[in-house]
Parts: sequence; C-alpha cells; structure tokens
Amino acid sequence: MSKTVIKNQLLTNENFAPFGEVIGCTGHDFFHINDAHTERYHGLVETEIQGEAKTGISIFRNIKTTTLPLSIHMLERHPRGSQAFIPMQGQEFLIVVAPSLNAEQPDLEQIHAFISDGTQGVNYRAGTWHHPLLTLESPSDFAVVDRIGTGPNCDVYTFPYPIMIEA
Repeated sequence: MSKTVIKNQLLTNENFAPFGEVIGCTGHDFFHINDAHTERYHGLVETEIQGEAKTGISIFRNIKTTTLPLSIHMLERHPRGSQAFIPMQGQEFLIVVAPSLNAEQPDLEQIHAFISDGTQGVNYRAGTWHHPLLTLESPSDFAVVDRIGTGPNCDVYTFPYPIMIEA
C-alpha cells in the first residue's frame, strides 16, 4: 500500500487553469459602473450545463473544520455541469483536484492542492475530479453555482490507498 503526500500550492489563475477558473479580482480587468462607485469584474467564469437543467445558486454551510495534514480517500466529479464555490465570509478553504487518468478515474499521481486566500472562489469545469468542500474554519458559508436538473451528475472514485495533504 503506497502513501502519497501532496503539498499545497499557491492558488493563481495560471496554476488552476487545467481544472477551471479562479473567481476573484486579482489579475482580471474591470470597468466602472454605478456612477464609478463600483468596479465590475465581468464574466470571470462561464457555467457549463448539459442536458435539461438550469443554473442554480445554493448556499453550502460547512460545519466541520478541516485541519492539515489531512488524509483523503476519494474524489468526485460532475460530468454534466461546472460547479463554482465562492466563500461568503472571506474564509480560506482547501481545494483538491486531479486530471482524469481515463474515462473512469482520476490520475492519483497528478493530484494538486491549493488554499484559497478567502477572496478567491473556484469554478470546477464539468468533469473535473475534486474533493468535496474542505473549509479551514467553521461554520463557513459558500455560494455555490451549479447544475440543477435530473439524471445522474456525480461520480465518486474511492482510492486504493490514502493520500495525505500537507500545509
């Protein structure tokens, strides 16, 4: 039984690009609206929705605090729609993602971990393998933008061995 250890990386637009988009102001252009009282960072991400469905906005409240190091045992993906997580209280959170190895499973040798600084959200592209929400503070509320529709849209892959995420 192997034990893989993953170290966190800086969450930047470039580092996260293979998995989706970072939702935040840094590195994006804006224009002024509302008599120049507001900077609008327009169209930062586009949602992906397949099948008969709509885009919905929900609130996820995480009630369990994640501490590092952390052993993870699974990843999930949503093949029929993207999924965005936006922290509502400026809280940091842990992001764990992996590319696909094949049509059925993530590449466990290519897992990446990031920590949002609390001003950044993320948008996972449709089909991106990721760990469910892991918050470093609780309770933590997140606005979640994702597919609301019928039919299966969550695949879960359980690892053959645990993977350790370190700070």
